[in-house]
Amino acid sequence: QALLVESGGGLVQPGGSLRLSCQASGGAFTLDYHAIGWFRQAPGKEREGVACISSDGSATYYADSVKGRFTMSRDNAKNMGWLSIESLKPEDTATYYCAADTDDFTTVQDMCESADFNNWGPGTQVTVSS
Repeated sequence: QALLVESGGGLVQPGGSLRLSCQASGGAFTLDYHAIGWFRQAPGKEREGVACISSDGSATYYADSVKGRFTMSRDNAKNMGWLSIESLKPEDTATYYCAADTDDFTTVQDMCESADFNNWGPGTQVTVSS
């Protein structure tokens, strides 16, 4: 998958922060009219939908495990979305993926829980360790 690209991952100590970016690439499509979802998967564990934002930015959903620490934003003019993470914990260690799809007939909560997105980035690694 080359239409979305994540960046900003790295090695961070517990309590630190990161900001992940998601950008449409290749000129194949824009993020207009697309909800953006953030997912993570640790080795040996199932994929988890952690945060999703509606196409116009007016509606958001956060999983209980990240609520209060993760914050999404987007700028459709720049074809970008961001996930800001604070107070990182070792259990946040995972590969983080962004995804995009239209949201005309659903909610961002349903999209996060079902992971029903048509476009996915290749992922960026976040490692939290002392």
